[in-house]
Amino acid sequence: MSFYETLTAATTTDRERLFSAPIIADCLQGRVSNESYQAFLSQAFHHVRHTTPLLMLLGGRLPERLGWLRKAVAEYIEEEIGHEEWILNDIAAAGGDAEAVRASVPELPAEVQVAYAYDRVTRGNPAGVFGMVFVLEGTSVALALTAADRIQQALGLPNKAFSYLRSHGTLDQEHTKHLANLVNAMTPEDQAEVLRCARIFYKLYGDIFRALPTAAQQPEALACN
Repeated sequence: MSFYETLTAATTTDRERLFSAPIIADCLQGRVSNESYQAFLSQAFHHVRHTTPLLMLLGGRLPERLGWLRKAVAEYIEEEIGHEEWILNDIAAAGGDAEAVRASVPELPAEVQVAYAYDRVTRGNPAGVFGMVFVLEGTSVALALTAADRIQQALGLPNKAFSYLRSHGTLDQEHTKHLANLVNAMTPEDQAEVLRCARIFYKLYGDIFRALPTAAQQPEALACN
């Protein structure tokens, strides 16, 4: 069994806990309000806006044993740059105030996740950042396209309000194959850090979802027929 397969199997419980967040169940069942969708996009903006700066920092901080990853990091940067603007466009298309979100501060769970990612690059083992990539891209592949369809069906929003979810749901399917090759080629010590950090990021990312408003908190939340 490859390390990527081991990583996937070893984080099953962590992944299931994230997927059990009430807001995810709401979205997949069409019980969602525009407020919840806007809240999700707002927090997504606050962590996605750091993707490019974080990857740029990562490329410069990789130790020599991981220097072979710099080309892959550069490719990630090229593909990810500007995606936070897609989110702001979705917010506007869904009737929200994109500039207010741009000027806002993140909720604590998003801020902690971003801070921990920077901590891995600057103070810990930078290989751990690939545990974050594993979590974010794997969650996107598993949920993004279905969630976008269900939210759109419930709220009747235009296609242009779902560019982030739909583009990442498709793009990350390709990224996961590339990520598997990268982590499979790491040393056992770095692979252990990827696994350790993946478990932590499942917790941190799950906290972002658990802090979002749910249907139970919003009587006006719509439900698909």
